[in-house]
Amino acid sequence: MTQTRPTAEPPTAPAIGEKDPWPALFALCLGFFMILVDSTIVSVATPAIIEDFDAGVNTVVWVTSAYLLAYAVPVLITGRLGDRFGPKRLYLSGLTVFTLASLWCGLTDSIEGLILARVVQGLGAAMMTPQTMAIITRIFPAARRGKAMSLWGATAGVATLVGPILGGVLVDGLGWAWIFFINIPVGIIGFVLAWRLVPTLSTSTHRFDWLGVALSGAGMFLLVFGIQEGNQYDWGTITGEITVWRMIVLGLVVFTAFVLWQRLNRQEPLVPLALFRDRNFSLANVAITTMGFAMTAMAIPLMLYAQLVRGLSPAKAALLLVPMALMTLGLANLVGKLTDTIHPRLLTGVGFTAIITSLAWLASVMTADSAVWEILLPMTLLGFGNAFVWSPNSATANRNLPLHQAGAGAGVYNATRQVGAVLGAAGIAVLIDARLTAQGLPTSFTPEGGGSRLPEVAQGPFADAMAQAMLLPAAVLVLGLAASLCFQRPQHDGFVRR
Repeated sequence: MTQTRPTAEPPTAPAIGEKDPWPALFALCLGFFMILVDSTIVSVATPAIIEDFDAGVNTVVWVTSAYLLAYAVPVLITGRLGDRFGPKRLYLSGLTVFTLASLWCGLTDSIEGLILARVVQGLGAAMMTPQTMAIITRIFPAARRGKAMSLWGATAGVATLVGPILGGVLVDGLGWAWIFFINIPVGIIGFVLAWRLVPTLSTSTHRFDWLGVALSGAGMFLLVFGIQEGNQYDWGTITGEITVWRMIVLGLVVFTAFVLWQRLNRQEPLVPLALFRDRNFSLANVAITTMGFAMTAMAIPLMLYAQLVRGLSPAKAALLLVPMALMTLGLANLVGKLTDTIHPRLLTGVGFTAIITSLAWLASVMTADSAVWEILLPMTLLGFGNAFVWSPNSATANRNLPLHQAGAGAGVYNATRQVGAVLGAAGIAVLIDARLTAQGLPTSFTPEGGGSRLPEVAQGPFADAMAQAMLLPAAVLVLGLAASLCFQRPQHDGFVRR
């Protein structure tokens, strides 16, 4: 693999005494928080969007899938673009695109227009995300990087939890368009803070693997479209000779070609396979993929259940997530300290076990007549588990990588998380469709109000379908648990061995 050639001084972490990196980190976390909130905020608005556009569940899930897909594919190349043109410049450019696309989302008057606007919004997010992780890796020394990555990881975890809460309040009070309008003032504030506080770092020349981008994008689209739309076409013919299974198989073939190309590319591949020689990096990518899948997948059936079975308004439905968010926030500082001292497999092992248990527990109590406290208890456990996964896993992923691979490592890590989220949205959509069909319920419905109940005769079967769907993310997380239990102790001297 061709090494990058610095055009300025090498990207070494500055001494903390020269410039305190924490203000820059806080500025980056604001923008990072905003773009991750938009990964899950639509889930609570799903019934309202269904009603407003007279669309089916699967169609509205594309509002989330389109964003995640446009987010996941380019994130591999945008990490390199940050190395080439400067992470600060790419971050600010992406924040501008994201903020303007948010305005477009709120103003659109058709479901097709909303999906298209979400694609552009996802592209802006893809420009921003790798820069946050790369900048942290470069401005913090290894001995203090664990605490910094813990805040970054906690931001990712809390954002996926707060998204539905914030969405519920906005949908209930102002309408679903405001889940996008709220990004405009936040984006402006985030731009000013990043402009003032984030340092301008040295750049490196890169050769860009555009063939790799094309192969990864085509493979992802074919696979996601085939999975998410499969039930709509009864897993048969889409049009002419194009069938659901042919799309899925072709997607896997294109992905295989992508991996082979990365191996054969002697210039500078999109995904440097040498990164995966580090055991912890490889395992952390597996673990974060399952987390992206689970956190995206679980929010959709939970919000549909809360609003259509329990009759809760979007805001009240979102309040079910408050114990989860508070637990994650409350433990963030403690977990950050432990991340630099405790073996990562212990922290993430506890976290994954707690999340799997909480989702199985939640599925068992999602009935038409369960008490609210029965839902809140597993949600609290879910927040505990999140705190022990996001931060330690993020810190473990890049801790052993050399600084010149910061951009590539951040891009790959964020891409795998988003791939998991894309597959989670697609997988839960097809499972919900299948379970509703099995319960004898329609997959397209128009409630009389965003938070109104289904007819009493349908509430029990609908609740059963949503509870069964909740078991999918729990099952996928078992793979994440297995990966996390295989972590090795970090190599750098700053890690306090215990």
